[in-house]
Amino acid sequence: MSSLVVSVPTQQLADDLGSLPGGVEVIVWPMDAAAPREQFDMVVPPYMSMAKVLERLDGVDVGLVQGQSIGYEGVADILPAGLRFANASSVHEASTAELAVALTLAAQRRIPNFVRAQEREEWAPEFAESLADRRVLLLGYGGVGKAIAARLVGFEVEITAVASRARDEDGVPVRGVDELPALLPTAEIVIVSLPGGDATRHLVDDAFLAALPDGALVVNVGRGPIIDTDALVDHVGRGRIRAALDVTDPEPLPAGHPLWSLPGVLIAPHVGGASSAMRPRVARLVKAQIERLMAGDEPLNVVIG
Repeated sequence: MSSLVVSVPTQQLADDLGSLPGGVEVIVWPMDAAAPREQFDMVVPPYMSMAKVLERLDGVDVGLVQGQSIGYEGVADILPAGLRFANASSVHEASTAELAVALTLAAQRRIPNFVRAQEREEWAPEFAESLADRRVLLLGYGGVGKAIAARLVGFEVEITAVASRARDEDGVPVRGVDELPALLPTAEIVIVSLPGGDATRHLVDDAFLAALPDGALVVNVGRGPIIDTDALVDHVGRGRIRAALDVTDPEPLPAGHPLWSLPGVLIAPHVGGASSAMRPRVARLVKAQIERLMAGDEPLNVVIG
């Protein structure tokens, strides 16, 4: 009889786990039907559709629910009572930081214009804004924010980190959100990596955007509702602000929405974590959790329960 029963949503993830300690049984359960067992030591729900299937854990004895995303806003409202939930810290930080820098560079150096010119077979040089020498405000200094900061070091920028509270973290002075009114007027690029939820909803609103200098770039790799979309459309439409967004509100962005066609907007379809870096890192985290559960240790990244 197995001493540890784990479900994963795909055969691919099961294969990626490779060799596991003796006594571990891995069951592939996409959570598209009723649970095949009454008890699991750990359940890994499917990526990006977890919210639609968590109800299938109701009445199932589960030791730990291991998500595949960093964000977990709203999970407490739909997770069956009494279950513990761990997020996927350590999985997506590098990939999301890469995209944040890529979006920033693409917007600054006007890469979308060159792509459109290439499609027209047109040689169309432009004088663009640099990333070098820019004042960059990082709104959010958790795992993703720190990964973005690390990748920006070589670009010769001036970085100001802002989080929910002021602190000194590993020698880096982090400013509090209450200081934003004094910081925004000189911020040429704002990169948002905050989590979603009521505390951050519409933090980037009309007043926030109005405080930025003309031509500032707002990059969002956090959650769409952090930005007041109507305010953003207004400021971008007037040529005041530019935007590079991996997340939007609403999401997916519907056909005909003004953000699709406004000059100065670059949109990616929520793909911050969707890179080849994800698979091995998810497997590494799941294996670490299995080993900790086998040893009787507390699991990593528990955020609920």
